[in-house]
Amino acid sequence: MKLNTASLLIHPEELSREWIDRCAELGIPTLALHPVGGVRAPMTMKLMLDRLETPEYRLLLDEAAEKGLAIEYEMHAARYFLPAREFEKHPEWFRMDENGARVRDMNCCASNEEALDFIAGRAAEAASRLYRSTHRYFFWLDDAHDAFCHCPHCAEYSSSDQQMIVMNRILRELRKTDPEATLAYLAYYSTLTPPRRIKPDEGIFLEYAPIDRDHHTPLSQAGNEKNISQSLYIRELLQTFGAKNAKVLDYWLDNSLFSDWKKPPKPFVADEKVIHADFDYYSDLGFRDISCFACYLGADYAALHGNPDIKAFGDAYRRLKKR
Repeated sequence: MKLNTASLLIHPEELSREWIDRCAELGIPTLALHPVGGVRAPMTMKLMLDRLETPEYRLLLDEAAEKGLAIEYEMHAARYFLPAREFEKHPEWFRMDENGARVRDMNCCASNEEALDFIAGRAAEAASRLYRSTHRYFFWLDDAHDAFCHCPHCAEYSSSDQQMIVMNRILRELRKTDPEATLAYLAYYSTLTPPRRIKPDEGIFLEYAPIDRDHHTPLSQAGNEKNISQSLYIRELLQTFGAKNAKVLDYWLDNSLFSDWKKPPKPFVADEKVIHADFDYYSDLGFRDISCFACYLGADYAALHGNPDIKAFGDAYRRLKKR
């Protein structure tokens, strides 16, 4: 079935005229900025927001828009929205771990109304600083396998339900100033199973990110245990969220992953067979929006290894766009 759109995610510091030209020449409609995740996420998100205030960086984004590219921003934002420094005044805003202790490491207490209001307000403020952004927002929870709240009130909710509580609250706040706002539910690690108790508000859309898949075997190939599991997750998620506006975020071009998140970046060769097979697979399931990380392919990569070859992604998108 026909695709509607596609995007590539790069680190903000990797944005360049070369990247803009690359996407424009390949017909990739959206370029998204993705600050580094993990424990550095609050710092890298702040650095990106500060960078967006500079005339030089805005000029780059203006050039991207002039060449027909939409600009989006995708980030692990929970610890930026609820900074660890708030723990001294409001420990009850933070998650309770499995041992019954409040900890300031990741996410929040999803049952604390004051925490949710604080997070939603910070999200709206951050959204106002996303220069040239579309009305689609991607404010993910923290980058961890399982860092959710185990307090007596939250214990009845799964990781996915807790994420849904937070996302619903953020979207309601965003729509006070941007009535067209929509917001991603990131299906990733422990939120790959859909929420059962908390329903997504209108305007929440699915973003499926299979980081634990086998990255070198098509998802449709029989007999691969990792990918069989992913197929089950996908079907359940689509039943909950529907295919309308659902988005894939895969890793075919993610040289940060293939370089073990360490610099200098390793040489990279895209697996064209897997890219084309997975585009077909996702499209047949009803996805109309396919995106991919393309980090660690910036100027430092080009200086070491030459310009990266990402043509297969553009070819796969254009092929299904015409279908």
